[in-house]
Amino acid sequence: MRKNIAAGNWKMNLTLPQAQALASEVVHMTQDEYQGDAQVIFAPPFPYLAQVLHLVKGHARFSVAAQNLHQEASGAYTGEVSAEMLVSMGVTHCILGHSERRQYFGENNDLLAKKLDRCLAAGLTPIFCIGETLAEREAGNTLNINRVQLEEGAFHLDAEAFSRVILAYEPVWAIGTGKTATPEQAQEVHAFIRSLIAGRYGEALAGEISILYGGSVKADNAVSLFGQPDIDGGLVGGASLKSREFTEIIKALP
Repeated sequence: MRKNIAAGNWKMNLTLPQAQALASEVVHMTQDEYQGDAQVIFAPPFPYLAQVLHLVKGHARFSVAAQNLHQEASGAYTGEVSAEMLVSMGVTHCILGHSERRQYFGENNDLLAKKLDRCLAAGLTPIFCIGETLAEREAGNTLNINRVQLEEGAFHLDAEAFSRVILAYEPVWAIGTGKTATPEQAQEVHAFIRSLIAGRYGEALAGEISILYGGSVKADNAVSLFGQPDIDGGLVGGASLKSREFTEIIKALP
């Protein structure tokens, strides 16, 4: 059965005291106000992982993700972080393939396939992102772009490995722009992604994969987005930096 998930990607934001306050506030507000069974994931910057892990310890619904990892297990890669390092800290998830990594750091499908392999081999749960740019959408290439990113980045996995992946559809034109795909637009792509999974791995596995929507998710649109049949939650950017806003997004999940 698919999990409902609210994942907050903090990106390169917050000081340590701000990060600690944010995590603590969301944990306590969610405990007091939310009765559902959704999973909540914080993805803080690397320097804050240990502190956020400490704050969520003992709170079963909360997990911590890294925002990236290196494709090698170890070595002379100054400034990089390995999957094994993350696991040794207690991190359980890792975001891979975010549009900002693709756009600003040149991460292509081949590299992301290697990162995905390393992530899974270490026992981490990947949150694997795909999505089209505005130019690609306006050219009518939305479905094809998402198909290629999924096939080249993740469809080399066998069924057991793929079953451990969380997917996130993030239309690049809606990230940090204030624009949001309509629930119907998002649902169309989510349903298409699920159909691709069914074609590769079968209907049963396709029905078990959580597919998150990312792209200016806010408290005032979360209910309509999460109410779509193939949207299982959100990978939230800016709104996850505000404790009340993110808690309201969590509360929009079943």
